[in-house]
Amino acid sequence: MCLTETYSSVWVGKNVSDRFPIRNGLKQGEALSPLLFNFALEYAIRRVQINQDGLKVNGTHQLLAYADDVNILGGSEHTVKKNAEALVAATKEIGLGINVHKTKYMIVLRDQNAGRIHSMKMDNCPIERVEEFKYLGTTLIYQNSIQEGIKSRLKLGNACYYSVQNLLSSSFLFKTLKIKIYRTIILPVVLYGCET
Repeated sequence: MCLTETYSSVWVGKNVSDRFPIRNGLKQGEALSPLLFNFALEYAIRRVQINQDGLKVNGTHQLLAYADDVNILGGSEHTVKKNAEALVAATKEIGLGINVHKTKYMIVLRDQNAGRIHSMKMDNCPIERVEEFKYLGTTLIYQNSIQEGIKSRLKLGNACYYSVQNLLSSSFLFKTLKIKIYRTIILPVVLYGCET
């Protein structure tokens, strides 16, 4: 529900502030909020994909987005910078901003050209270079290796198993129920993100 003629106040401890007007936006927790955000981000991303060259796989530019997490892939550092700048411009046009302090970049090279210094900036602020990051539960590393991701998933599955071990070793539960517990609780944790 969009806000019109809405006032708010802030409660801190036992004190309540004076009322102040809310001129735009949605109420916090409003069900429509994520939908409108997704529409706006989708519009900005489509503009970037139409206007920019970049790494194409199956005929589409590689801009991966889920909720407010966006990853820009490119065949070169120049392409990534160009697409990032275009995304920043497109989001600013519609009133969205990018948090530079949460923005990070990673370079994956076939020859592991570690001697070359790479640096990126956004709005004249340096962006942190990382050697690994987590995206949708999957750890991506600059060496383009999946071993660490597999180890992480197995550790999480192991922890999940130990959390329900009493149920699985109980003599009061039938084998079919134990299999259902395994399939619904443990297996999804291990297999989460295995397609990425």
